[in-house]
Amino acid sequence: MDSITLEYNTQREPLKMSEYGRNILKMVEGLRDIPDREKRTEQARAIIKTMEILNPQVRQQENWEQKLWDHLYMIAGFDLDVDSPYPCPVKEDFETKPVPLPMKGTKIRATHYGRNIEKILDLLAAEPDGEVKTQMIRSLAIYMRQQYLIWNKDNVSDETIFADIEKLSEYKIKVPEGITLGKVSENADFSRPGIGNQGGQGKNKRKGGKKNRRR
Repeated sequence: MDSITLEYNTQREPLKMSEYGRNILKMVEGLRDIPDREKRTEQARAIIKTMEILNPQVRQQENWEQKLWDHLYMIAGFDLDVDSPYPCPVKEDFETKPVPLPMKGTKIRATHYGRNIEKILDLLAAEPDGEVKTQMIRSLAIYMRQQYLIWNKDNVSDETIFADIEKLSEYKIKVPEGITLGKVSENADFSRPGIGNQGGQGKNKRKGGKKNRRR
């Protein structure tokens, strides 16, 4: 009894364009075995029609017919001798690595506060001392306490927030004595973005539904 040999994708040549599948790859490879150029071109056009069926969304793109021929050349490894209505694309244009985006060189000192807090602290450090600056520091401290509670879920003292302000500003800011942030409201919602809000909306809808039924 003959044994069946299984062929796994891991043992096959990687697909250059997976959206067309391995059968298209085999059809393209078979083009090179056609000695007559005219027949080879005719078969290439038939493959283009098949690729259009397999990848119909390409028709939504500009110059979609040329894109299909470009894909055909790419599958063929940019080595295909046929009479194409479009020139063979340049291989290097598709292999050029993208230019890396410039990233911030410095790390965020405290991720639960974010980089914007650091920028605000830098601006505050340049402000002259006085009542206005004191009020700005207090407002920022209240906001930082809110952010702290959102991400840490623990009670936090005013002194901890004040210490963070001085530390994150690299001690360019000295929190004036006598500042208090007041108590946190019992109704305050410190759910993380995208979590607590949806739950709250769902509760409100359910409550509203009950009221409507009572009427």
